[in-house]
Order: sequence, then C-alpha cells, then structure tokens
Amino acid sequence: MSSDAAALHPIERAILKVLSGGQEMSTEKLAEAASLSIDQARRGVEWLKFKNLVSVSELSTFTVSLDAAGTRAAQSGLPERRLVRAIKEGKTTMADVLTSGALKGEEVNAAVSGARRNQWIQFAEGNRMSATEAAEAQSAEEVLLLRLQSGGSVDSSALSEQEKKGLDLLKKRPNYITAKEQKETRVSITESGRALLPAIENEKALERRLTSELITSGKWKGVEFSALDVEAPAPAVYPGRSHPLVDIIEEVKEIFVGLGFSEIDGPMVQSGFWNFDALFTPQDHPAREMQDTFYISGERQAIPAGKEQIAKVSGVHKSGWGGWKPEEAERVVLRTHTTPVTLQHLAKKKPEVARFFSVGRVFRNEKVSYKHLVEFHQVEGVATAPKASLRDLMGLQKEFYARMGIKKVKFWPTFFPYTEPSLQSMVYNDRLQKWVELFGMGIFRPEVTRPLGIKNPVLAWGGGLERIAMLRFGLDDVRDLYTNRVSWLRSVPRCQL
Repeated sequence: MSSDAAALHPIERAILKVLSGGQEMSTEKLAEAASLSIDQARRGVEWLKFKNLVSVSELSTFTVSLDAAGTRAAQSGLPERRLVRAIKEGKTTMADVLTSGALKGEEVNAAVSGARRNQWIQFAEGNRMSATEAAEAQSAEEVLLLRLQSGGSVDSSALSEQEKKGLDLLKKRPNYITAKEQKETRVSITESGRALLPAIENEKALERRLTSELITSGKWKGVEFSALDVEAPAPAVYPGRSHPLVDIIEEVKEIFVGLGFSEIDGPMVQSGFWNFDALFTPQDHPAREMQDTFYISGERQAIPAGKEQIAKVSGVHKSGWGGWKPEEAERVVLRTHTTPVTLQHLAKKKPEVARFFSVGRVFRNEKVSYKHLVEFHQVEGVATAPKASLRDLMGLQKEFYARMGIKKVKFWPTFFPYTEPSLQSMVYNDRLQKWVELFGMGIFRPEVTRPLGIKNPVLAWGGGLERIAMLRFGLDDVRDLYTNRVSWLRSVPRCQL
C-alpha cells in the first residue's frame, strides 16, 4: 500500500486527508477544506475516482421562487381572491367587478375558474354571484405564495403536501413560479482509499521536481523523489509547428536526396521560350492561351538563351510544327511547371550521368475545385545516363512511392507533348477504394534534348504535391490544405506511422 500511496499526487493526498473522517462533502467544500482551487479539487476527484479511491454521487435539488406575476399576486392577491373581496363589497355582477377595478379583463377567466374550483362563489339568477363559507379558508396556492413572499428560493423537497399541491397549480399559470434544478457533486472516501490513509499520514515529504539547482548543487543524490504516474492525463499543448504540407515537402526532398538526387531551383517567372518552346510545345497549343496560362501583362523580355540554342529550338519547331515566332517566345509567364528550371540546368551543365529534382510553386489559370488550384506545388525529378530506359523510370517511381508509404502502384500509357514514350502513374486509394492518377512521366523527346546538347536519354516525371498530401491526410478537397482551420492543423500528427 505504501508504494501506491507514494504514487499519489499531492492534490490526491490532500483530498483523501480531508475525507478521512468518512463524511460526504461537496466539491466546493472539499476544495475549501483542502486549500485547493475548485479546478484542482475537480481534477483530483477525477483521478481518485479512476483509481477507485473515492466514490462520487450526483445530488439534484429543485428550488422554486416567485416570478413577476407571482410576486404581484403575493402582494395584491390571486385573481380569484380579489373577485371574492369584490363580491363581499357588494359587486355581485362581473360588470360591477370590472368597473371597480378589482380585476382586469384578461383576469376574468382565471378568477372565475379558480373561485369555482375552490368553491368560493356560487351563481344565482341573473348571473349574480355570492361568496360561500369556503371562501374564508386559504387555498393551496395562497399558502405557497405566503411561504415564498419573503423572497429567495425554497427547496421543493422542504414544502408541505399542501404547498406542493399549490406549486403544481401555480406552475400552470404563466410567469407565476420559477423552478430551477441545482446539481451538487458529493464525494466520499472508499474502503480502498481509507486503507491508504496510514501510509499517507506517515509518509515523509518527497520531492516531485528535478530542478537545475538540485542538479548543479549535487543535492539530488540525497533527495527522495515521489513516483510519477505516467498514465495520468496531461493537458493538451499546442506548440508552434510547421504546416503539414511543409512537412510533406521536406519529406519528399529527403526521399530524393536518399535516392541520390541533387536539388535545383529557379525563378517562378519564366519566358515563353523555356516554359513552352524548349519543351517542343507548339506556339498555337491551347495550353499557351490566356485561359490556361498566367501572362505578365504587357511584359516581354529578350530570350534568355544563346543564339545557337535559339536557332536549334526554332529549327525544331519549324520542321515539326511548320513555324515559330520569336515574339511568342519573348512573352513573360508565371511558370506552369518546374520543367523550365530543369531544362535550363541541363542546357547549362550538359551532364552525361546525373539525377536532379526540384520542388516549387507553379501556376495554372484553371477553375478552382475540390481537386484543382490556380497555385500549387509541383515536384519533378529527372535522371540521365547512357542506357537509361523506361524500366529504370518505372523502378525509380515505384521506389519513390514506396518511401512515401504508397505500395499499390501501376502505370498506364498516355500522351505528353514533350515525352515519348509517356506514362501515367496510378496509385490505389484504400479509403476511396479506387485507383487515382498521380504523376506523369516519360522520356524527353529528341526534339527537347538535342537542341540542349544532351545526347543521352533523359527520364522525367512530376506532379502536384497537394495530391500526395490529400492521400496522406485523407482529404476529399485540396482546398482544405489552405483553409488554415486550426482544429485540423492541430489534429495532424507530426509523425505518421
């Protein structure tokens, strides 16, 4: 038992000591007797209740008091009593009673009904009224009004039988009686709690905190510490933390680095040349229209590439699409993907063997919906080697997904203007119980790599990070990632198993 007592919190010990006499106490009185705040007392009672050291019961009491109409009736009398008084004063018809001011028009029905129920009046010829001998006695309602007239509330259990009858009758009258329920928690010690009392009384003071002073002074060696209940409930703490989407981005970067990739980055504002032309996208392609792309209004810039490179790209367009206009290539756009950054890096380095990745914001002039945003994050990876193949690309993709915790992956043939062959990766969503498309992938066409001076095959894949986040967090609407709903942000665990 002593070991159990040592594990008790000081609040629990204080409560058990107060209850040692065997009396039942309310939480408020318990807090006062134990010199605790009411919150401390409530918390300690819950701990002790969970350990079966105290028992808790709820006591409900109903109190009654006069409302506005009841207060007026206590002062001037119930309508039926005022009717009887008027009759005794010689007002034997209702017209006489109303003329005298003893009753108001809306009180007539209640007055007659109450007087007849109590047998205080009787009617004669011509609807003339007379008072009976029973009118000398008080009704149950009047007895209760007299009890409540002094003000304050009265416990309904303390009422006499006659007063309870009056209470039932007055409750039927609007604004006469106010009844309130009051609940009180009563706490008492159990036999298990009583068995711990000797150990609590004889226990010496124990230290609960290991402070820096105890450590630096060396006093901790001679101090006996109390046991800690590691299963005790702790208050919820919400420290500052990174956004869950930022956590996903950092995780993706770590995976790429673990696969031997190097990160590259570049500006979000690009020329039409690198965003479209270098990717062998026709200058009349619908994706280059204002409906799909954000252009910087009224801005143009000299093509940020050498004359030889421009000539090679324009030559590919002229032979493949029948024409090329430099003014289209000079237009300034918010990048629609991170590939222009990748292409410029490849054109500058011209690597024989390399692995690069980029993560950044991209922009699409699309209608916002549950799965589309005008601004989102794209992750892109490229790898080049003399004998790089589509099989290598699929293997890299499967390994990337596996490290993200996605095991069910398959690939479907598709079309992209700047890769051939091209595939669409599909992953299985267990919650939705269906396959969903995720990343696009393929091998850059020769029309893309040759003008850049790249001889070896270049494997490329990319897609929106928000879609991975939706799968990870079980969201049905991509917009939920940006609503900044605090309850959701707090509920997302930092590490997901």
